[in-house]
Amino acid sequence: MKRSITLLFFGIMNILVAAGCSSDDKNSDKPTEPETFEPVAIEKTNSTKIYVHYMSWFETNESSADKKWGYHWTMANKNPNNIGANNRREIASYYYPLIGPYHSGDKNVIENHLLLMKYSGIDGVLIDWYGTFDVNDYRMVKENTEQLIAMLNKVGLEYAIVYEDRFLPNVVNAGKAISVTGAAKTDLAYLQTNYFGDKNYIKINGKPLLLNFGPIVLQTPAEWTNVFNTLTVKPTFLTLWGESADAGDNASGEYAWVYKNSTTLTNFYTNTMPKLGVAMGSAYPGFKDFYAEGGGGAAIGWTIEHNNGATLDETLSLAKNANVNYLQLVTWNDFGEGTMFEPTVEFGYTYIEKVKAFAGVKSTETVFPDISKMYNLRMDKKGNADAQKKIDQAFNYFVSMQPAKAKQLLNEIK
Repeated sequence: MKRSITLLFFGIMNILVAAGCSSDDKNSDKPTEPETFEPVAIEKTNSTKIYVHYMSWFETNESSADKKWGYHWTMANKNPNNIGANNRREIASYYYPLIGPYHSGDKNVIENHLLLMKYSGIDGVLIDWYGTFDVNDYRMVKENTEQLIAMLNKVGLEYAIVYEDRFLPNVVNAGKAISVTGAAKTDLAYLQTNYFGDKNYIKINGKPLLLNFGPIVLQTPAEWTNVFNTLTVKPTFLTLWGESADAGDNASGEYAWVYKNSTTLTNFYTNTMPKLGVAMGSAYPGFKDFYAEGGGGAAIGWTIEHNNGATLDETLSLAKNANVNYLQLVTWNDFGEGTMFEPTVEFGYTYIEKVKAFAGVKSTETVFPDISKMYNLRMDKKGNADAQKKIDQAFNYFVSMQPAKAKQLLNEIK
């Protein structure tokens, strides 16, 4: 009897093996690997290159080594651990990100931001960058920047660096460099070696684009000549509006920013732009800084009201009438100054919808809420490998301009 039962057991096992259903088939429980696609550019009618200024400086209590929220969420007196009405954390801003306060190096956050940009017709990201030295939070900003860069190519967006020379004295004072020009040379050499050669690094006139927020410290042409002498190719170098004389012939042009009212912007387009080799316009939704209320120093001293989107309408219209080749959106996520295009609780998707219209994006399909839904699913299904694989697949559909498939897949995740 035992022998017949044993033979029956092995017979059943042989049938299962022959059918490819072995009991030790460990692959049966593995999530299906997502199908990958090359990124596809969004179709749009406006030939203006649209870039957005981006801050990589945000840190949470989960991401930081000391388990504290970063300065740009707290300033001097706000505590995001305090959760108030509508389940919102206390942050140093008058405005609240739709996805809540975040760590700039979080891949899920970056994924969300870049997909929203792509579908709004933005071509690339201009990344605010403090250099290479391990002083204050500069290394954290650099690491977060490189997480961002790693995903930019996957999404199909370009990027360039906005160099902050204002922090060079801090590097010297910390004993990390002998001089401010020496520190800048180290930073620029790093850019050349690690970023400038990327296929999706923005090139203008065949040379890598480099913006400077100033100059503020290196204020003579001789200093910039010294800094650039170590580079194989001198970049297409843009200073802040009105500051190109500080760099002399090293400057290829200037870019506009945000200041008090649109009069300065109109003056830039009318009187300055015709004299520049390369000019980059700006558009912004408003300006309302939190510095005084957050104990982060004196207030800037002026405000530009958002006016339910009218301010952005005006600045986009000025850019259109000026026929700018390059436009910088100021900014994606400077919550401390209230210039954010990133979706917020207060403004929803209004600002990126306006960018989408300006860009002449051909698709009228509503996608932004689904991209937010994908982020929320990332958070809700953190420990669920199968769900995460499906979300990976949805991401691949989004970057290859197959949003209907992405939406369908997201709707199947329970």
